[in-house]
Amino acid sequence: MAAAADRLINRELSFLDYDARVLALAQDSDLPLLERVRFCSIFSQMLDEFFMTRIAGLSGQAAVGITARSPDGRTPQQALREARERVLELQAEQAQVWSRELLPVLAAEGIVISRVEELSEDERLELERRYARDIYPVLTPLAVGPGQPFPYISGLSISLSVFVRDPEDGEERFARVKVPEGLPRFLSVGEGDRFVPLEQVLSHFLPSLFPGMDVLERSVFRVTRDADFEVSDEADDLLEAVELELRRRRFGDITRVEVSGSMSSAMRERIQQGLRVADEVVYPIAGTLDLADVSELTKLDRPDLKVDDWIPVGRPPLALLDDPQQFAAIRAGDVLVHHPYDSFAASFESFVNTAASDPSVIALKSTVYRTSDDTPLVPALIDASENGKQSVCLVEIKARGDERRNIEWSRALEQAGVHVVYGFSSLKIHCKTTLVVRRESGVLRRYVHLGTGNYNNVTAKAYEDFGIFTADEDIAADVADLFNYLTGFGRPAHFRKLLVAPFTLRQRLIEEIRDVADAARDGRKARIRIKVNGLTHTEVVDELYAASKAGARIDLLVRGVCSLRPGVTGLSEGIRVRSVLGRFLEHSRLFHFESGDRSRFYLGSADLMPRNLDHRVEVVAPVEDIGAQSELAATIDALLSDTASSWELDHDGAWHRIRPKKEDRPRSAQAVLMRRARRRVSLARSR
Repeated sequence: MAAAADRLINRELSFLDYDARVLALAQDSDLPLLERVRFCSIFSQMLDEFFMTRIAGLSGQAAVGITARSPDGRTPQQALREARERVLELQAEQAQVWSRELLPVLAAEGIVISRVEELSEDERLELERRYARDIYPVLTPLAVGPGQPFPYISGLSISLSVFVRDPEDGEERFARVKVPEGLPRFLSVGEGDRFVPLEQVLSHFLPSLFPGMDVLERSVFRVTRDADFEVSDEADDLLEAVELELRRRRFGDITRVEVSGSMSSAMRERIQQGLRVADEVVYPIAGTLDLADVSELTKLDRPDLKVDDWIPVGRPPLALLDDPQQFAAIRAGDVLVHHPYDSFAASFESFVNTAASDPSVIALKSTVYRTSDDTPLVPALIDASENGKQSVCLVEIKARGDERRNIEWSRALEQAGVHVVYGFSSLKIHCKTTLVVRRESGVLRRYVHLGTGNYNNVTAKAYEDFGIFTADEDIAADVADLFNYLTGFGRPAHFRKLLVAPFTLRQRLIEEIRDVADAARDGRKARIRIKVNGLTHTEVVDELYAASKAGARIDLLVRGVCSLRPGVTGLSEGIRVRSVLGRFLEHSRLFHFESGDRSRFYLGSADLMPRNLDHRVEVVAPVEDIGAQSELAATIDALLSDTASSWELDHDGAWHRIRPKKEDRPRSAQAVLMRRARRRVSLARSR
């Protein structure tokens, strides 16, 4: 294992390091208080996702006796043990951050999380009325006994576990009370910002659910289940197959049971027996369970405790033109947009809405991977269909967590006459592409939008992503061919400019890396700069190692999981890996290769992971406009210069936070990019 471990970092442990970096921001006293609370919430959300997917996968392998080693040399059993140890450490650290750092500072700012016993008499009476009116009617205590089996426990729901005893005959029972999910987790009481956790309210009023009984013990637990699923390649109806798997997923295997650290051993054993789980699945928590819900506090009207609001600006020239003129602007030259600095509404939304209503447009085609409830894309596709245009939507109904929403959207689209295609059972359609076909002076002209992020107007305000509008004939032809491949039957013969997975993307990127390596061997300029969310593809990692050994300079901006070890003598001295976090989620994927006088830029939807390069439909496009290239280069420069919320990966696999020199102020790349966006609009308006 030593040789493999020296070359590669374990994917699961790397993810937990990523989550640790998020938790570090919750501890950063330089950040506004509610921003720290938000990062505390994100840490828990990420850990939930980790257990629903990565731990679920490893547990499945271990359960059937698979002992094959991962690329870093670990068996599933070893990875599970090490991940458990790391999770226990991180959970303990989060509990300390919440109870000893955030709660006291929140209280000092007038935001108080109280126990029922700490309320005034008037506040307790108010709470009692609310309990009787809003909470008690939706509670269902489920006792376990003869004819009453241990109840089904849904994933990610908080439950009260109770031991009750009949004082007349001494009979004892275990019971479970589910904490209602349709109510706020933190109930506001009294005046000001005073809150009581919902599970504590239920615990206080438990006697009302077990009249005449003695409540011997009450505690809290929470279950996490496997949220991944596989759809058979032989599924005749993909929509029906996904719906069936969604129903099955409710009863997925249990991957984690969180229990209150104060729970008795007898109560814990009873829960384990009922759930049929082993000790290694149980995670004791000191203090409050499921701190993901503290995100509710970030919605308080306390601007003094938050970062200043950012309002995305309109991107010139698109935002300064009337709708039909946008096509002329794109025809005149590629237009790069950078969200959330540039407005999604004034760029992509305007583009598709214009296409839907413009009488010269004859076709509108787009992909949907993750989208919001009020997305403008789906109504635009419906309007296009109703206006007599060919309207096509590729819906990825297997997008984890968004399956139900995408199924609902697809049915609405079909009912409106939109041609809906669900893709393939074995390949997820992850590319972000939109194609508009327009008749101009008797000639058909195609316009394309290619992006790094989902067509989601909500996340476009919080996720950092690039998009490019182009009328390049080769790119437009490639996109048209790709849509025809995805809706029809056959394989694309070739792509002119696009790098498309699973066909050409991996090999083309490897060729670019090798070209830089050749330049380094020849003594010419040789540099690679890549920005992705994850880097785990061993073939790509090995090519980067080879380029480093050839003398290339390599900068990698990897937000999350990274299997590559930088700075290893004889292997990767020329590689630097950084991770930048911040108020916006760094989400774009950028690639920059320099070999001698040649400089190539690409952007797209793919991370450097096996699932993206080999098992999904992904699109990466060349950026050939000089102005757009300059902006991409400047963005990478800003991120590599960040000293406000960035980390660097050491050769031993440890991340250390980058701090400014004593005489310097922290430099935030995201703040720099916000200033540039404002300046760009000011300059455009002054012309």
